[in-house]
Amino acid sequence: MDFPFFEFDFYGNRLLIAVVAILHVMINHPLAIGGALLVARMEAKGIKTGDTRWDDLARRILFFCFIITTTVGALTGVGIWLATALVNPDAIGSLLRVFFWAWFIEWLVFITEVGLILGYMLTWKTWVGERKAKHLRLGYGLAAFSFITMALIVAILGFMMTPGSWQQSRSLLDGILNPLYLPQLAFRTCLAMVMGGALGLALVRWFTEKGEFRDQAVRYCCSFMIHWAIPLWFAGAWYLGTVPREMIDRAPTALGTMRGEEYYTLILTVMGVLTGLGAWISFAGYLWPRTLPRWAYYAPFVALLVLLAAFARTREFVRKPYIIGGYMYANGIRVEDYPLYQAEGLLKHHAYATVRDITDANRVAAGHEVYRIACAGCHTAHPGGVNSVHLKFRTLMGEGAWNPAAVDQVLAGMHTSRAYMPPFPGTAPERRALADWIVHQHDLVRLPSTPVAKAP
Repeated sequence: MDFPFFEFDFYGNRLLIAVVAILHVMINHPLAIGGALLVARMEAKGIKTGDTRWDDLARRILFFCFIITTTVGALTGVGIWLATALVNPDAIGSLLRVFFWAWFIEWLVFITEVGLILGYMLTWKTWVGERKAKHLRLGYGLAAFSFITMALIVAILGFMMTPGSWQQSRSLLDGILNPLYLPQLAFRTCLAMVMGGALGLALVRWFTEKGEFRDQAVRYCCSFMIHWAIPLWFAGAWYLGTVPREMIDRAPTALGTMRGEEYYTLILTVMGVLTGLGAWISFAGYLWPRTLPRWAYYAPFVALLVLLAAFARTREFVRKPYIIGGYMYANGIRVEDYPLYQAEGLLKHHAYATVRDITDANRVAAGHEVYRIACAGCHTAHPGGVNSVHLKFRTLMGEGAWNPAAVDQVLAGMHTSRAYMPPFPGTAPERRALADWIVHQHDLVRLPSTPVAKAP
């Protein structure tokens, strides 16, 4: 534990990562992956038919994708690195060590991808005539390298859920070929393509005028979605079938949070309705493109964004209590290091802890330091913050006076009553100090004039 503390209080460290990462995947899947192939296919259709309207539509869609991916997409990509390095440097450090060569290759692929999208966009109007076929190869190259980027990242995401035989071999190849890799790659690939078609359908409304060509473009985008939606169902079933059962059991909390677990069936029903709506619009647009109302052009893309965000949230949550399955808990502490810290203490071994030995005079300050080490990755100290420690215990213990011994008892058994919580990683005195700090925080809310005790 050699990194300084970082607390994004009130909103929480995990929300910081979630916002940046979900926004990035919302851009990456439909625009960089699905959108790239859709644009190349439209350009190819224009070359084959000799209809320049397809070429113009493809260029307009590419320009939209180019602007968003090279600004918000690029910033959120870098933002993921910054956020993870701040919030859980131990986890991202482990992933860098395990997947060093994969990250290196991904960096080269990303640089190539940037060069391809720049070249593809900037040469659109100059590579014409006999050079048009070469220009189209840039488009297919962009789609291919965008896919390779995703393929490398998906390996790491699957590894974080189920490292598989890597736990024994410590082999890069075993880390990449984890049990969830191929199913998740198939699912994400098909999903990205369906989203690319939905994006195209939304942009057709902007970039074409009402008439015969718009009907053709609507039919083409809907056909693109339908063709990829069919394997998406099979890939989704394959992926779901390989996710460990204990993770499936945590899905109600992942989708509805603790407060909304009882609405799990309702949430699944809403997701099913959104899926059905997208499917109906796809078939209606293919069969009767001129009858689509204005909202139907945008509804599939919006619905897919909602479903993608729900998928990303669920995938991140169900692997708890781990951030790397079976290897590192969500608090950034490796499973193999738990015996050491539970025997000798967290405070003794954390380079930036300001309290080393617990005394009667510094118990609350020591408890705050223990919270920062063991809890701040997922919880907030602010009484009204997102996933606040205070709010969690108030739900358990009510509004009255709290007993530190009762709080300590909850901390000792929290991982047995809630499977997504890691075991407490420190010594019994450190756990009691954390209980004192939690009670002190509660007393501050009940008695606002009480002075705040902080670590020296």
